[in-house]
Amino acid sequence: MSPAPVIIAIDGRSGAGKTTLAIELAARLREHHKVSLFHLEDIYPGWNGLAAGIERYASTVLAPLHRGEPAEWVSWDWNAHYDGDTRTTLPAEIVLVEGVGAAAEAARPYLSAVIWADSPEQDRRSRALARDGDSYEPYWDEWAAQEQEWLAQDDVPSHADVLVHNLADGAAPAEVLQALQYLPALSPVLVPELAARRGLELRAERIDGAPDPARLFESLFGSSANAVWLDSSLAPEGNAAAERSRFSILADDGGPFGQSVRHSSGSTRVSIGNASVRTEGPFFRWLDGVWGRRALRGPEGYPCEFILGWLGYLGYELKRETGGSDVRAESPDACLLFAGRAVVLDHVERTVWLLTLDAADAGDWLERARAAAALAAPGHAASGLDGVSGGAGAGAAPLDFTARDSEVAYKSKITEAQFEIAEGNTYEVCLTTALTAELPSSALDPRQAYLALRRRNPAPFASYLRFGDLTVASTSPERFLRIAADGGMRAEPIKGTRHRDADPVQDERLRQELESSPKDRAENIMIVDLLRNDLSHFAVPGSVSVSRLCAIESYATVHQMVSTIDARLRPGMPRAEAVAACFPAGSMTGAPKVSTMAILDRLEGAPRGVYSGAIGYFSLNGATDLAVAIRTLVLSGQTGGGTGLSLGVGGAITADSSPQEEYEEIRTKAFGVLSALGAEFPQD
Repeated sequence: MSPAPVIIAIDGRSGAGKTTLAIELAARLREHHKVSLFHLEDIYPGWNGLAAGIERYASTVLAPLHRGEPAEWVSWDWNAHYDGDTRTTLPAEIVLVEGVGAAAEAARPYLSAVIWADSPEQDRRSRALARDGDSYEPYWDEWAAQEQEWLAQDDVPSHADVLVHNLADGAAPAEVLQALQYLPALSPVLVPELAARRGLELRAERIDGAPDPARLFESLFGSSANAVWLDSSLAPEGNAAAERSRFSILADDGGPFGQSVRHSSGSTRVSIGNASVRTEGPFFRWLDGVWGRRALRGPEGYPCEFILGWLGYLGYELKRETGGSDVRAESPDACLLFAGRAVVLDHVERTVWLLTLDAADAGDWLERARAAAALAAPGHAASGLDGVSGGAGAGAAPLDFTARDSEVAYKSKITEAQFEIAEGNTYEVCLTTALTAELPSSALDPRQAYLALRRRNPAPFASYLRFGDLTVASTSPERFLRIAADGGMRAEPIKGTRHRDADPVQDERLRQELESSPKDRAENIMIVDLLRNDLSHFAVPGSVSVSRLCAIESYATVHQMVSTIDARLRPGMPRAEAVAACFPAGSMTGAPKVSTMAILDRLEGAPRGVYSGAIGYFSLNGATDLAVAIRTLVLSGQTGGGTGLSLGVGGAITADSSPQEEYEEIRTKAFGVLSALGAEFPQD
């Protein structure tokens, strides 16, 4: 008796391309494995025999193969319309079974993975009839009715590990094979395929010049469903955040290596072209499996830590994995894309780096990127791509935001937070609320809104993320966590804010007031202490240090108090777990973190979503750089075609906080975003 094989079912309605997909997938797998292939059409007892065929298949084929034994089964003679000869299917390392019902309920206990292939009905019918000609056409409706009846009772697609929209363009086998590699049940047998995935080669080009980032992004990635622009929109010259403002990264999930991932409440779905794969389990465990090991090194002279990889956001509700309670958000808890090609702008050296994983189309993409960078250079016609003139777009109607908490309600929550402090349950509570608006989708262009934000409130960690109908537009000044390729770690929390004033004398007075404020310094120092503790869990002993304490940085609309904590990651420590140990940012929770998050859940009474999470990248050299998702507008598609907008705002509450001053602080923090949109803070 042979060892039990890995059995993979390829199911779907007739004409979805299952047979071709199975044959081509088997050919790819045979490069490293022994593979058996079974077609259910050989066992159905006639045109009305779907249910009986599934029963035969499960009992006479799958059951013995699952035990590692040969399967003997009776075929069907489609010409004689009667039972045919007895055949044998031998077990192998991998067995592929394909056909309508391959993943039926009776079969699923024997299966290692389920693939569901789908195509539009008209395409399915034409493909099926083209393959089987006149013999199938008289029975199409009868067979389709059986499929419909079966699926009404057995929702196979909901049990599928991999879904593929099969366009019959030849891409599905490679996409499905990549998707299968994410399934933990298959990873032991697909070791050769996983090793090939890690054998990546980088192609890079350096170009002198400083193209307009907005025009370059629009030219290369403006039509991409998923795209990321990590935008250091604050000029690095002469500002305190120069180190954080040097690079901008522009990318999408196009090309043969492109992928995207969405995680919600313990379920992760990775999309690879027209295929997607679902796995269950914690997000940070998934992240540890795809990131943290050095897969690439940068080209000679390349100064940035990002060398292709994953980019996007981690939402606040991932706190369920780091000591917080389980709260469900409307938006995904994480959205990332894998960029197999990207453009990196060095704003200090005034150079452009084009990066791509080596593939058949790499040369063509480099040529297109080169041309786009030239067209976006200063002096070329803008073609309407370099921004907007006022607000969120010319002629845009004023946006009418609604506050989740009235002034009275928010001040009441401040008082409740201070009661928790007095009871000794927390030292500091970072209380937040949200401003929301709904409007017709035609009333606001997300890209134009972001361009207005970046002009009105430039920041070192500005970003524009597009994941289908979800857009994130952020002008964050705050670094959450950086882990360099060599293991250097840095967190730079912000606590303490004052608005800017047009009068230089008054503006300087506000700056000095913040710098000397005992309350703001206390807030900042408490968070510094919390982050020192977070970093220490994975740091080399004795390496944690505070290189900057309560420094003042000035931005377009606010003065901020910033500190810097440095450490060194212990060799061999899982980098995704190090990120999780610090997540969410202590500057957005308070201290101590776990007990304070529970207090916040009760006081706020709503999920935060993207706000208070992190935005940035996870590079193929093991580096990451993440910003805190503040000053962040989230735009999502709504039922009926409208757009929903959400802006989170908040502040740190301590024992000596003034409710009125704290309320004025959230208005100050919201001003930079609202003013760029031509909106005002809502009145009660």
